[in-house]
Amino acid sequence: MNRNDMSSAQRCLNRVNVISNHVQTTEPSFNGSNPVMGKSVVTEFPLSLTFDDVLLVPKRSAVRTRKDVNVKTRLSKSIHLNNPIVSSNMDTVTEYRMAVEMARNGGIGIIHRYLSIDEQSQMITRVKRAESFMIPNPYTCPPTTTIRAIRQLMSDKGVNSILVTSSPNSPTLLGIVTSRDIRFTAEDDSSNSLTVESVMTPRSALIVSRPNVSLTEAKHIISANKVKKLPLVDADNQLKGLITSKDIENHLKRPFASLDKQGRLMVGAAVGVKAPEYIKRAEALVNAGVDVLVVDIAHGHSDLAIEAVKELKLKFPHGPDVIAGNVASAEGTRDLILAGADGIKVGVGPGSICITRIVTGCGVPQLSAILECANEAKKHNIPIMADGGIRNSGDIVKALAAGASTVMLGSVLAGTDESPGDNIIKGGKKVKVIRGMAGYGANMSNRERQMMKMEDVFEVAAEGVEGMVPYRGAVSGIVRNLVGGICSGVSYCGAENIEGMQKNAEFVRITAAGKIESGSHDVTLI
Repeated sequence: MNRNDMSSAQRCLNRVNVISNHVQTTEPSFNGSNPVMGKSVVTEFPLSLTFDDVLLVPKRSAVRTRKDVNVKTRLSKSIHLNNPIVSSNMDTVTEYRMAVEMARNGGIGIIHRYLSIDEQSQMITRVKRAESFMIPNPYTCPPTTTIRAIRQLMSDKGVNSILVTSSPNSPTLLGIVTSRDIRFTAEDDSSNSLTVESVMTPRSALIVSRPNVSLTEAKHIISANKVKKLPLVDADNQLKGLITSKDIENHLKRPFASLDKQGRLMVGAAVGVKAPEYIKRAEALVNAGVDVLVVDIAHGHSDLAIEAVKELKLKFPHGPDVIAGNVASAEGTRDLILAGADGIKVGVGPGSICITRIVTGCGVPQLSAILECANEAKKHNIPIMADGGIRNSGDIVKALAAGASTVMLGSVLAGTDESPGDNIIKGGKKVKVIRGMAGYGANMSNRERQMMKMEDVFEVAAEGVEGMVPYRGAVSGIVRNLVGGICSGVSYCGAENIEGMQKNAEFVRITAAGKIESGSHDVTLI
């Protein structure tokens, strides 16, 4: 490198000052003109950084145990979570099972949109009914329902008991039928004529309570009477809800679960930007009880995304909140917020299965993108979500310190029991498949679902790949481990919560040698 080249490189490095919660860079200079385009060309470029380029400086801490660290945070303008972890809206990461476990462990799952509208809304319903102190609209059937039909209903809904009422319009409680009642009923032609009325536990034998019963009272009634189900009825014996022993147990066992105002698990869902499909999808999701909608588009700083946010906020003025993205600049953040977004998703191309930067030449290294977008979002009091590029709890800590309120994880969670897909054996080890939602596989599946014709496979400019990740077991263990690392990171920064860490955070740049030094080295791992 000659002297002039060295000077230019040094000037580029000196322009970046990564401290506290911001990166300061000088404006790039514009010299000369392009004879073809008639516009100025950039001769110097600002330096952008990602997680491996920096470390956080340890600060004096008053924290005596990481249990004292509070990692509660904001997902959107009005939604708070007990930890900052969000499972990605990818078809190899988040469906019903993942969303349930994420909420149980204090985060939230965003169910992907590469499903039919009915399939996606049914998953939302299943999450909302997975556990709750009180189920306001329990599943019911009339007494004339056949055994075969009730067995199918239980299977479809994933429950083991159905309340029997006079009719849907006049839900007078008549009894309850459970899987135990029909366990030894023959699955033959006789089950076509045998009805629920002949096997159910009648109303006279049921223990019931009033609709406004407290948690403590319900727990006492269920325990004293040794029952598992407690129907709630009014003075006229009209069914108003149901409390189960399992739901009370879950409520007491998981005090940090992400719950809505009715005590149900929280869940989000992705929608697209092409009308009228995304409006129909959003309507079905809202009716199913979704807590937050995520406008899912790779390039969120586009008219399509901005118009979709405006339309959703106009269509649903009283909620749910709308998170929009993905963006990687202050301008993109500002435009989506002005359109009405309640949260911003940041990240263009940092994901492990994303090749947007290779295919399009566009993107911003993730740490710099977070810093820039967070500075803009802070002016509007809107939280941002760091989506992509995160491989461990240290990366999460850096993203949060840079200004993110939550992080969206894909590959880290894709190898768990709760992620969609089966385990496969590769090289004698268990693995699971992960694929980018802008890749060939996901696009082909989506087009097939929508019965869209495609004349040429090259119509799809794939911006994602398919790969494998190691099988990692239950997601609850992964989340707990990550949260433990976050708590330690917060305390290392001399804070007791995420907001305090963001105020104290001081980044330093490191070299390739510093990165090597940061990991295990000079030993043979066992």
